[in-house]
Formats: sequence, C-alpha cells, structure tokens
Amino acid sequence: MLKALLGALAALFLSAIGSAAQAQGDWPNKPVTIFMGFPAGSGVDVVARMLQPSLEKTLGQRLVIDYKSGAGGNLASEAVARAQADGYTFLLGTAATHGVNAALYGKLPFDVETDFSPISTIVDVPNVLAINPGVIDAKDVRDFIAKVKAAPGKYSFASTGNGTGTHLAFAAFNHQAGLDMVHVPYKGGPDATNSVLKGETCCVFALLQAMIQHAQAGKVRLLGVTTAKRIGAMPDLPTIAEQGLPGYESYIWFGIFGPKGLDPAIAGKMNAALRTAIADPEISKKLVELGNTPRYETIEQFKATVKADRAKWAEVVKAVGAKID
Repeated sequence: MLKALLGALAALFLSAIGSAAQAQGDWPNKPVTIFMGFPAGSGVDVVARMLQPSLEKTLGQRLVIDYKSGAGGNLASEAVARAQADGYTFLLGTAATHGVNAALYGKLPFDVETDFSPISTIVDVPNVLAINPGVIDAKDVRDFIAKVKAAPGKYSFASTGNGTGTHLAFAAFNHQAGLDMVHVPYKGGPDATNSVLKGETCCVFALLQAMIQHAQAGKVRLLGVTTAKRIGAMPDLPTIAEQGLPGYESYIWFGIFGPKGLDPAIAGKMNAALRTAIADPEISKKLVELGNTPRYETIEQFKATVKADRAKWAEVVKAVGAKID
C-alpha cells in the first residue's frame, strides 16, 4: 500500500515538473504585458514603441504596453514587483525608478534590487545643458560657469520636478562647479522647456530629442552633453566633462525587468529578444537619431548596473539634500 502511494506521488511530482518544463519551453503562448510608469508619448514610451515590432516578431506574441504613471514611476514598479513571475508581466524601468528613487523616497514598498529580475538595458539617454541666450549669453560651459559665479543667486534653472533626474543632474553640476542658482521645478518636460524658451528661467538639463528642434530654430543654445563621451546624434557637441568639469557624468538608462523569481529560461529568452531588437540596424539608427545610445547587456551585467547606479544616485541625493517622503 505504502509502496503504491509513494509511486503515485512520484508520478505526480514528475508530471508536475514535466508540465512546468513544457510551459516554460512554450513561453510565450499568450500576450506579454510591459508596465510603464510614464505616460504615452514620453521618451520612455517612444523607445518602447520602436522595439515593439521586433520583440513581437521574435517572441511570436503581441506585446501590450500598460501605462501606470505616477509617483516617479513607483506605481508601475510596485505592480510588477508584486506580479506573478510567470513571464507575462515585465517593467520598462529606468535609472530613475531603480537608482534615483531608491535614495530619494523615504520608504518604498519594494526593493529595487531584490524584488526584480533584471533582463537587459535598452538605451542610455543623455541630457544636454540648454540655455536661453537672451537670459544668459554664454558661448560654452566654461563661460556659463563664469557668468553664474559672477552673479550668485541671480540665475534660475528649470527642472521637470523636485527630485527628478533633471533636477539632480543640475544640482550635481552646481555642486561640482560651486554655483549658486535658484531651482524652479515644473510639472514635466514641456513646462520646463517652455520656461526656458520664455526666459522665465535661464537654462535646463533636458533630453536631447526634446531640444534639437529648438536649438535648430535658434531659440536655445546647447552647451554640452552629460555623457562621458560625445553622442552620435551630435558629435560636434562637447561633453560637460571636456569643458572644465572633469568626471561629470549624468545620464539615465532604460531597461526591462521581470518580477523576482522569474524562471532563468524565460529571462534568457527575453534577454535574447531584446538583444535582437537592439542590434537591428533600422531600430538602432532611429534610436541614435533621437540622441539615445543603444545598449544591450547580459542579465549579470544589468544586475551590476542596477547595483552601481543605486549607490551612485544615493551619493548625489545625499550631496544635494533632496528627499521625498
């Protein structure tokens, strides 16, 4: 009797293992959802839509973008952190959601490292220092620093909100350059950009793709890019580090995460699908034209990136004294 019972249990166990293996092997067999903590039409959304056709072709399933914006991307992050790790729920996260927010917010309902399964980065996204020449007529970064130093507290810089990447990028810039400027937070990128165009503020760190047309129209002047190296979209635009602030670097990345406990086989398949999309010449060209730098990483490389960025932004947040409860 006992022998028969043990045999039945063993058969049931082996059947369960076989069913799970078959399910993982068949993945995906239904649409895959990617949560996004930012609104439709945002820079993150634009990048996701560029990759979507390639991912759908490789995976053989429809990709659903689910917008859950709010709280600096934390709402979408929490939804994925608590989701079932079955391979059908992912997050398009950023250096802000998985680096800045961990230090900026007093308490999060998840841990940015242990509650997610990193898949791969997609792109590095630079900011540019854009100024209104009618407010501060600087020809380059060195000239800008000299003019601001000569008039402490006179000039105001815009940001997309208190504690956002654009705020912290400028705060770190001011900290390193020893500048005294007034911070004016706005509700988003368009409002911050308009404040510079109207002359309400003198300058802003903004996504290159949001500033190219204004620079071409002569409404703003681009002084430098925040990455360590010059970018393909504007190879003649010097880095800020080249212009008197050695070591200055402030950019964000976009990347894909799954919930913790995601099956390694599924994570590997999604990583491979992202690698195929990022390596596609047409997709890569479009990303570069928008000022992005395509960036594929292995799962282990991406884990290291998240860990390093968390530590990096914690130092920046501490240095500038930013905090959101």
